[in-house]
Order: sequence, then C-alpha cells, then structure tokens
Amino acid sequence: MAEKFGQIYCQRCLAANALGQELCGRCGTRLMLVVEPSSLRYEEETGAGAAHDEHLLERVSTLESQLARVVEKLEQGIDLLFRQVRTSYMDHLLLETLIEALGETRAIDYKRLQKEWRERCERDSKEVEQSDRLRKLRSRVLDTYRGSQNETFARLVREGFGGLEKDEKRAVKTLERAAALAPDNSTLNAFLGEHFFRARKWTLARDYLERGLGVSEGDGRVQLLLGLVCGDEGDSERARNLLIEAVRLGGSSFAAHYALGSLFAAEENWKAALVEFKRALAARPSAEAHYVVGSAYHQLERPRVALRHLFKALEIDPRYAEAHYVLGLVYLRLGEHARAREAFSAAHAADRKEPRYLAAKRRRRPTSDVPPAPLFDALKRLKHRLMSGDDSRLALAVQEDALKRVLAR
Repeated sequence: MAEKFGQIYCQRCLAANALGQELCGRCGTRLMLVVEPSSLRYEEETGAGAAHDEHLLERVSTLESQLARVVEKLEQGIDLLFRQVRTSYMDHLLLETLIEALGETRAIDYKRLQKEWRERCERDSKEVEQSDRLRKLRSRVLDTYRGSQNETFARLVREGFGGLEKDEKRAVKTLERAAALAPDNSTLNAFLGEHFFRARKWTLARDYLERGLGVSEGDGRVQLLLGLVCGDEGDSERARNLLIEAVRLGGSSFAAHYALGSLFAAEENWKAALVEFKRALAARPSAEAHYVVGSAYHQLERPRVALRHLFKALEIDPRYAEAHYVLGLVYLRLGEHARAREAFSAAHAADRKEPRYLAAKRRRRPTSDVPPAPLFDALKRLKHRLMSGDDSRLALAVQEDALKRVLAR
C-alpha cells in the first residue's frame, strides 16, 4: 500500500508515475496533484466524506495545472519583452550612429534635430494629457447635471467637448449653450472661464469663473484665475481676497504672489510688494521673478541689492530688454553714467521697437528724467491691469503660470 501511495497516477491514461515527475511517461500529459484521496487508504472508509475529499483534490489539481500554464506564459512574455527591449536598444544605437554620421558631414544639424525631437515628444505628451483631461471633465459635467433636459444637455456637452480639437470656436459656443441650461454646473462654468482666461477675454472669463467657484473648494484653481481677472479690472479688494484664498488652498505660486505684489505696488506700498515678489521668486525662480524683485529694491532705494537680482535675471535671459533698462535706471541712481548708457544700449539692441530704449540710448548724458519702467509707471497710473498692462512679458508669464497650475490638477 505504501508503494502505491509513492506514485502519481495520470488523470488521462491512469498510468503510474514516480513522485516528482512532471509529465506522464505513457501519454505525456502534465501530471496533477491527485494521487488518491486519503480516505481510500482504508478500505472500510467509504461514503460521502471520501467523495468530497476526492472532489477537493481534483479542484486543487486543476488550479495547479492552470497556474503552471500561466507561469509558462509569463516566462514566454518576459522573454519576448527582453528581446524587444534589446531590439529597441540596438535600433536606438543605429539611429544615433546614423545621426552622428550625418552631423559630421553637415547634412543635418544635430542640435536642431535633438531640440525638435524633444519638442515633438513634449507636444505629443501634452496632447495625450489634454485629451484625457477633457474626457474626465466631460464625465464630471454630465454626472453633476441636475436639470430636466438631460438628453439635450448631454448632446450639447458631448458635441462641445468632442469638437474642441477640430473647431474650438464652434465647440465653445456649443458648451456655452449647455451652460445656459445648467447655470449651477460649476465644472462646466469653470472650464469655460479657464478657456476665456486663456483667450484673454477678461469679462467673459470673470462671468464664468464667478459661477464656477464651487468646483475648486479644495485646490484654489478658480480663485487664482478669478483673482487675476479681478485685479485686471481694478477690483483690488476682491482680487486680494481671492489670491490669498488661492494660496491658502493650493499653495504658493508665481502668479498669485506676483499679482499680490503688484496690488501693493499700485498702492506704492513697496515693502509689502517686495515680500510678495520674493515669495513669487521662491515659488518659481525665473528671469521675470528676479526682475520684479530687483525693481522693488530699486524703488526702495537699495540699488546694490537691486543690481544682484537684475544680473541674475540677465544671466537667465541675456536679451531681457526691460531688465537691461531697469539696470540702466539703477546705474543712474548710483551715478555711473557710462554703465547706464551701456545698459540702455543693450535694452535697445534687444528690442528696437520700444521708443523708451532708443530715447535713453540717444541721450549724450543720461539723467534722472529718463522714463520709468512700465512696472512702476503703469501701476501708478492705472491701479489695475494685472493681465493686460503695459509689461506684456510679465502678463504672459503670469498667465502661463496660472494655467499651468490649473492643468496640473
């Protein structure tokens, strides 16, 4: 009997095989766990218990067989994956060698090719992310609709989101019709507000963002965009409250702190403005951030510190015309007229269309009556226009940073 239980019997041909053998020696079938139920070791034990025991062992044996097949398939898949990785690596080496050879013969510009390839990869990645974001937004808009015209609303929303990549203008009109059916749909209104913010249509942006406030209670996205729009329209108090709330909910950002600093600068409170500009610099170190910090120090009559930040701005972007111009103003304050003239000449070389740069360059001896930078002059004159002011570079940097934070969520 002991010898009988030292063998595995094939489930197909019932041939006896030694323990540890994987395949049947007679028919080649993969052997399973079943040898014989333990109840059959004793001839006197029969009945329902033995049948149940045998059934469980057969189930275990079937699972073992299926698991073995899965493991085998996984091993084959991993092997195929390694082969594909190896092939891809060899293809990449071949392509790099070909590009280097063509570069040596000057048939192609290697740096330009590398730059365009990276830009194409980034563009494709952004398109995929945007498509996925629009799909999720559409689902959220449909899920939050509580009106009575379900079919009409759903059709307009699907047509609108589906047509954004083909005919954006027409698609937005369709989504506006959908928004008219659901004025309390915060998700849809916030999306339309974001669209008009990107298009720099501030009145429409404010209208939709006001209705979309409820969608961003936890991250401050809509508060940020709406605060910037209110600041552009001169509603300083509301803009300040919204921007502070945006920072509280979503954390520091260049756009929020720059806008807060500009609001203080419009009131000629340059100490408070400097604090916010420094926070903007900490949130996103950039030429623009160093420029506004340097400008604030210039207004506070701390020229040496202003020079450090303006130099850093020009180190990041040597063709930053406005930074060169303010650098010239700082040198004038220090009485270094030769360096001021050089700075004004560099500003004119970077932007020949700006009359202030040409006028400052042509002066035989620069004096203190040189026109101020737009950051100071416009803020004093207009008291608003954060997004549509005279300094278009700063306005664009703020807009891009704000939209980047929206898209990142």
